[in-house]
Parts: sequence; structure tokens; C-alpha cells
Amino acid sequence: MRGNVLIIGLGLIGGSIALGIKKEHPDARIFGYDTDKQQAMLAKALKIIDEPVDDYPETAKASDLIVICTPVNATVQVIETLSRQPLKETVILTDAGSTKKKVLDAAERHFGARHVFVGGHPMAGSHKSGVAAAKEHLFENAFYMLTPSRFAGVKEIGQLKMWLKGTKAKFLEVSAEEHDYLTGVISHMPHIMAASMVNLAESAEHKHEIIARLAAGGFRDTTRIASSSPEMWKDILLHNDQILIPLLDSWIREMEEVKEWMINKDSRRIYDFFSGAKRFRDALPVHEKGAIPSSYDLYVDVPDYPGVISEITGYLAESSISITNIRILETREEIYGVLAISFQSNKDRALAVECLQLKTTYDTYFD
Repeated sequence: MRGNVLIIGLGLIGGSIALGIKKEHPDARIFGYDTDKQQAMLAKALKIIDEPVDDYPETAKASDLIVICTPVNATVQVIETLSRQPLKETVILTDAGSTKKKVLDAAERHFGARHVFVGGHPMAGSHKSGVAAAKEHLFENAFYMLTPSRFAGVKEIGQLKMWLKGTKAKFLEVSAEEHDYLTGVISHMPHIMAASMVNLAESAEHKHEIIARLAAGGFRDTTRIASSSPEMWKDILLHNDQILIPLLDSWIREMEEVKEWMINKDSRRIYDFFSGAKRFRDALPVHEKGAIPSSYDLYVDVPDYPGVISEITGYLAESSISITNIRILETREEIYGVLAISFQSNKDRALAVECLQLKTTYDTYFD
């Protein structure tokens, strides 16, 4: 497809969408705006966009596709600003935010039937942020939720899918209300719980200084999503409050029940609580990308001697296997320690297992 594309917000998501569009539509011209001008210049230097712009409302006038990749509060403000511009009648507008109802309400209120807005949410991400972390395959095989406004027809939705074809995502059309409930359950609530667990550990550290060391292992992996942007999650909770408050009430009631079972020594209900969770969790798809970025971690039992880490990374480098993170879990006091290595994909992790089984005698395992 030919035309002008404007990406507003050049972070990980905006940059990755731009790369997907550029790959599939090399004749399109991609313009990028970010409040951080350094990010916009970097996006140009990395050839993620064709031109950075300082005045996005002006650039929007000649755009055929506008993708808003800002925090949800800012998205509503951008929609209001764009509604005052003489945009092309055929322009398609979309966003990439984690909540949809208030964004769709704003779009319908400000654009009405004049311009088509289709809410979007690519359900994949990375532990890294910024446009430098953008990848054209970030959304490959991930669900890309589309929440069309009531003025969006089949033709316009199809055009947006064509623009985004290069992401290789799996598009799923739902209502804004359904989207916010689904993401509330499988993304927003886990982030709240993870942050709460970390805050509990921090409070406990005042009494037991060893808490931080013990938390370096499984606890750190379990709560990794608590490291997400506080600004972004503040906005998400405030925008999705009507969904999250009832979900929080339900979870609190369940925790009260668990407490009662413990008080009453009700072993059967406690067992059923964990058994039911295990059954459902074990049945979840292993290779699907979901709302929370997957963590492709491999654990290696290694002996404690100088050079063992460089030995492991050397073997992986020889096999051209890239790693995204490496750390030592300090939860053991035996001779062997645990080396946790993170990869970009399940395929890379599988190749690493083959490599290390061939080159070493160390035990490897993953969830």
C-alpha cells in the first residue's frame, strides 16, 4: 500500500508497528512524532521511520493512517487535538493502548462519523523500552485486539489489517467493553498482584535483611512484571477502574476464604484451591503469545568456579544464539548454583538446550 503513515509515540510499540508497516509496504512514507525529540531522531537514524516531525497535527492533515502509541491519558488528548484538524476523509485512525472503552468514547465523541477510528491493542511486548528496542517481529503470532468504533465498517477494518499485515499478528475483533474485561483479568490484575507482592517483600525486609537475597530467585521471576512503567500502570488502573474494582473485590473475597480455611484447618478446600489452579494453569497454551510478555528463561545448574559464565555464553555465541539477559540466582548455598538465561523466543531457548546438552554435562530446565 502507498500513502503517508504517522506514528505518534515512538517507543517500543510505536517503533515495532512502524517496522512492520515498512516491511510490508516499502512504498509508504512513515513519519514519526515523540515528545522526546531524541527518540524521534534515533528512530530516523535506525531507519524505523522516514522522517521525524515536530508538529504532528500539521503532518496528520496529509496522513492516510495515524497510529497513536502514547499512554492512554495522552491518547485521549491526542484524539481531541486531531479532531480539530482538517484530516483526509479517508484517513484511518487507531491506537495501541491497553484500555479501550474511554479511548473509543473519546474517538466517537470527537470524530463522530467524520473519520474512522479502530481501537487497537497488540498484546505483546518486551522487558526493554524505547524505540531502540523495537523489532519488526515483536508481534508475530501475538493477538492484536481490534475494537472498532460504531462508525467503522468492514472496508475500513480490512484496510487497517492490510496496513498492519507486516506485524504478522493474529487479529481479533472484540468490543471495547469485552477488551477491557479480558485484559483486566489476564493482564491488569496480575500486574496489581505482582506490585503488591513486591511491596510486601520490601516491608518484610525491614525485619529480615536477607529477604532481598532470597527474592533474587523464583520470587524475582514471578514478580518481573512489577518492573513495568509506573506511569503507564497508573493510567491503566484509572482508565479501567470500572472493570478492575469488581475484579479486586472478587479476589479479596477469595483471599478471605483462603484465610478462613487456614483458620479452620480445612485441608480439603486448601488442596482444591491449589489443585484447581494447577489444573487450569497446566492446560494453558505453551507456545501462544498472551497479554503479558513471555519470558523464555532457561535455568542451568553450574559449578561454582571462575570462568563458568563465559564458558556458557561462549558456547551459545559459537552457535549464534542470542541472549537477552543473564543472571545468577543466589538462593543456594551448595556447590552448584543456578544460572538463569533469558532468550528472545522459545525457538532460541530450544536451540540453547541442544547446544548446552551437546557441549556440557550441566542440567538444564525451564518452566
